[in-house]
Amino acid sequence: MMQNNNENRLEVVGYDDKDQFGPSFIVKASTGQTVKVADTFAEMFRMWAGRILVTAENEKWALTAAENTTGFATSIIMAPAEAGIEGTVPKEKTPDGRTGVLIQIYNRNRFDLKNQMILRIGQCVMTCPTTAVFDAFTNAKRKVKVGRSLRYFGDGFQKKGVVGNRKVWRIPVMEGEFIVEDAFGVAEAIAGGNFLILAKNRESGLKAAEEAVKAIRTSAKEVITPFPGGICRSGSKAGSRKYKLKASTNHPFCPTLKKIVADTQLPEDVNAVYEIVINGLTVEAVKNAVKVGVKAALNVPGVLKISAGNYGGKLGPYKVFLKEVLETT
Repeated sequence: MMQNNNENRLEVVGYDDKDQFGPSFIVKASTGQTVKVADTFAEMFRMWAGRILVTAENEKWALTAAENTTGFATSIIMAPAEAGIEGTVPKEKTPDGRTGVLIQIYNRNRFDLKNQMILRIGQCVMTCPTTAVFDAFTNAKRKVKVGRSLRYFGDGFQKKGVVGNRKVWRIPVMEGEFIVEDAFGVAEAIAGGNFLILAKNRESGLKAAEEAVKAIRTSAKEVITPFPGGICRSGSKAGSRKYKLKASTNHPFCPTLKKIVADTQLPEDVNAVYEIVINGLTVEAVKNAVKVGVKAALNVPGVLKISAGNYGGKLGPYKVFLKEVLETT
């Protein structure tokens, strides 16, 4: 159910252009507390994405398969893919009339994406009791032959079939048959949407992050939050100050370093920072998710500031300005 536009209404009560950490809007949340929102943006980039529908005999097994399929897929920095659960689908809207779960998988190019889809579906869905897999990116112009590759597991006993007007392969397994659609759509999508929650302590920061993820998963569409529980505590910066790494700890936002590093971005009273990272099928989908998540976080006592991660435009061409998603312009 989509969130009512009147819920979590925000009021901009001021603008601080003298803040040592950069200009910020002063926002009054629906709870009455005031929080600073940095006048900055989240920087995003393109990646290829696949959208997959896993169905099963019940929601338990559909979610079990989806959770396994999206494992070790938080960040392309070191993981082989980025992936997450988008949401559930009622049986009335699935090709085989069974409960479904939508997942998204991302990679830098469509060839690596195809390989990850084959590996993850083959190892994590085909092995899971009662499951079947269908394409959920039906409007994508490009298709990759995922099911056609997986059919070989049938060792010559596989058969072509049709389920809900979908061309599928029926692969014999010890339980009965594993059904997988022949081809899956892939398209360029958006990765790296984010916002940072700066809080008085870990308890309030984690509560705000949890509320943000809950709101995104409830009210936003076509997006995923790929980190554990949708929350990242170890945000990274591009490159490294000391080592030859493509990414390292985001030291300006580490509370234990705020009195040590000259470029800290943390006020004295901030002692915990959590990052919410969002990937989505479109820029607008990511913008909406940021908006929904930030509004939920602002209502939690102990949240002192909301900011976002960017690298001066060097990471990617797409931007989500916090002032825009909060409708403060």
